[in-house]
Amino acid sequence: MELQVTFPKGTTKYMAIYEHIKQLILQQQLKAHSRMPSKRELANQLNVSIFTVQEAYAQLLSEGYLYSTERRGYFVGEIEVPFQEEDVLQKEEFLPTIKEESLNFRNGQVDPIEFPYKVWNRLYQKFLAPAHVANGCWKGEPELRNEIANYLRQSRGLHCQAKQIFIFSGTQQQLSSLCQFLLPSKIGMEEPGFVRANAVFHQLNIPVLPLRLDSEGCTVPKQAVTLLYTTPAHQYPLGTVMSINRRLELLSWAKASSSYIVEDDYDSEFRYRGASIPTLANLDALNQVIYFGSFSKTLLPSIRISYLVLPLSLVKEYEAFNALQKPTVSKIDQLVVAEFIKTGGYEKHIAKMRTLYRSKRKCLIEAIDEFLGEDFSVRGDEAGLHIIVQLPAYLTEREAIARADSLCIEVDSVSHMYQETKSTDRVIIGYGAPTIGEIRKAIQSLASVWKSP
Repeated sequence: MELQVTFPKGTTKYMAIYEHIKQLILQQQLKAHSRMPSKRELANQLNVSIFTVQEAYAQLLSEGYLYSTERRGYFVGEIEVPFQEEDVLQKEEFLPTIKEESLNFRNGQVDPIEFPYKVWNRLYQKFLAPAHVANGCWKGEPELRNEIANYLRQSRGLHCQAKQIFIFSGTQQQLSSLCQFLLPSKIGMEEPGFVRANAVFHQLNIPVLPLRLDSEGCTVPKQAVTLLYTTPAHQYPLGTVMSINRRLELLSWAKASSSYIVEDDYDSEFRYRGASIPTLANLDALNQVIYFGSFSKTLLPSIRISYLVLPLSLVKEYEAFNALQKPTVSKIDQLVVAEFIKTGGYEKHIAKMRTLYRSKRKCLIEAIDEFLGEDFSVRGDEAGLHIIVQLPAYLTEREAIARADSLCIEVDSVSHMYQETKSTDRVIIGYGAPTIGEIRKAIQSLASVWKSP
């Protein structure tokens, strides 16, 4: 028997031999109990060492594709192969990679260029060490929890202890964990609201009460709910900044009804008009408010680190509830973020990005005014990394997005964030990712397809 084996680049020779023989057996080209070439014979055929063939045979023996008989050699084992087309057995399928060809004006994106990669790599190398091999606690690394507590105290005026802070790999994950712990009978949700939060509630089969928005933000529930999810710093997606009066109204409601409020403070670092407004959690002294924060906008979305801050009254019960959990965020990543905050890098980076995003926002609004004109109005631009564009009567959301796609410009819809009556006359334009030059060029291009009916 003579075997013809190719040796592709990047694959060890013994693995190439192993794969070739295995496929011949699975395709039944080598029949059960047929004799295989000896190690020396196959080594000579393929011009490889006997040791290489021995390694391949050993792997095939261990998986049952071959068996050996003393002083007789190696033989093909009896393998029950379910019917498969030959081309299916031979074909390797790979998931397609994402091609970054379009101009990305979608919500939730950050500038990919200005991140301090050199500093980050240096910190990562520092903590990628034997001392940090083992898993940490599910609650999060103490170093990071301490730094977050200090940061919230200084930047948001929120006084909390590190033991109230729990680390997760994203808003959806911590929201799911919280709901499983609290078991709310019904949840109040801004209308429109964060579609990914709403998806969590539906996955957990928790009824959702849509709460309309007015000029002051999320309205107070008129039906009984045990948990309310809101984004007061920059309502998602419409961008309303909740007034102080409405914040106090919601807190009074929560206290009177013994309900909890989840305050998602996702865009608080990037505010461009007026002074920072106190958090609900600060006004409430963390009695009825559960505070959500994230590093997705201030660092990178791909780092996947978020946190929640619980009222002290819930901490012990929550720890007991999750006692058998393991951490879902890399210990090394947590230590890197903690060190970045501790050494002042985080504060410096936020200040730099706030200046950059303010310039991008200004460029975007000016370009809309210049190229699109008064038929296209802007709202929700006081904070965050996106704006809402009100479309003229002749242009629907669907048509606007389709025309943008034809120019390879990606913008987001608003309608899918509604649970009830859907708006079809607005789109979201994010300005985190594109450069200032791309912003101006894209709006000029959009004007060529958006300004005509």
